Amino acid sequence: MTGKTGTGRTGFELTEEQEELQRVIRRFAQTEIAPHVREWDEKCTFPSEVVRQLGQMGLLGVLFPPELGGSGMGYVEYVLAIEELSRVDGSVGIIVAAHNSLSTNHIYLAGNPEQHRRWVTPLASGEWLGCWGLTEPGSGSDALGARTTAVRSDRGWVLNGSKTFITNGSHADCAVVIAVTDRTKGSHGMTAFVVEKGTPGFRPGKKEDKLGLRASDTSELIFEDCLIPDENRLGQEGEGFIDAMRVLDGGRISIAALALGIGRGAYDAALKYAKERHQFGKSISQFQAIQFKLADMATNLEAAKLLTLNAARLKNAGHKTTLESSMAKLFAGEAAVRICDECVQIHGGYGFIKDYPAEKFYRDVKLCTIGEGTSEIQRMVIAREILK
Repeated sequence: MTGKTGTGRTGFELTEEQEELQRVIRRFAQTEIAPHVREWDEKCTFPSEVVRQLGQMGLLGVLFPPELGGSGMGYVEYVLAIEELSRVDGSVGIIVAAHNSLSTNHIYLAGNPEQHRRWVTPLASGEWLGCWGLTEPGSGSDALGARTTAVRSDRGWVLNGSKTFITNGSHADCAVVIAVTDRTKGSHGMTAFVVEKGTPGFRPGKKEDKLGLRASDTSELIFEDCLIPDENRLGQEGEGFIDAMRVLDGGRISIAALALGIGRGAYDAALKYAKERHQFGKSISQFQAIQFKLADMATNLEAAKLLTLNAARLKNAGHKTTLESSMAKLFAGEAAVRICDECVQIHGGYGFIKDYPAEKFYRDVKLCTIGEGTSEIQRMVIAREILK
């Protein structure tokens, strides 16, 4: 990447097309998102018009081929998009991330050509918005503890249960849902299904009132004798959990990019404030204590960027990236939390009030060490991979 965090380069050079994409998204974020960030955050307003515009720009189909309505780009471009959006508002970043890398990507990876035509095309083109349901009230990190069931009937499958913490849940046109179909088979006893908005027995539930990322819709999904045909089943019966783990390899790159963007926004704000704020007759950027904080923030960003782009590059090349995705997600998430904490500290009392962006970055970033696998789960995944 040619952009600088502090004084160094990452070693990943972008193509001219990638640099132009980065510039276009940055301009869009500054003009169409930045003026509304505080209002959206305070009112928990879902940015429907911006999401529609992002669809027209091709950012709801970054990872998918043009013949299916997508932009035909790859994970490097995807990281750039999520980073630039999240640099201004993490809520917009996570809306786009969950749509691309979870719901649409699961259908693309596990679906057949007819399912691609039926669902990937409207999702990738931005006509539809998608969500993805794995987590339940009683099963977060322990995904195999799910209680939502899908039982065969003579007309298809009957779903009962609920999912929670679902990004885009209230606004999605369709949901990919992983349900238990045979509890005796463990990881091979769960199956994925596509459930469209308006299907009888399917509805969004409680919308969560969150600490951060408040313009992003996070809701329950509720299934009450919800009948869906067998053609809505994704992949092989019993392989839904296995496919979900494949999907999460890409999803964790998304959260790393989200963390990178939020961290970069916080770093930019801290650097600007440190140059402008004067105490004891000079800008606080001239004090070594502040300089050391900024140096650590810049270094953490550079390292997070390298890990994230490396995972993206390997993903583009078709490699399995379980290890690299978890490393990127773990480091970027925790580094961004540290960066946002220091951003508040550099702002002092002004970091604690809403007139400055520091407090919002601080609230938004914590999700990056929780969503799509906590930091503790990432360490378990990394340990398992390196001990194989």
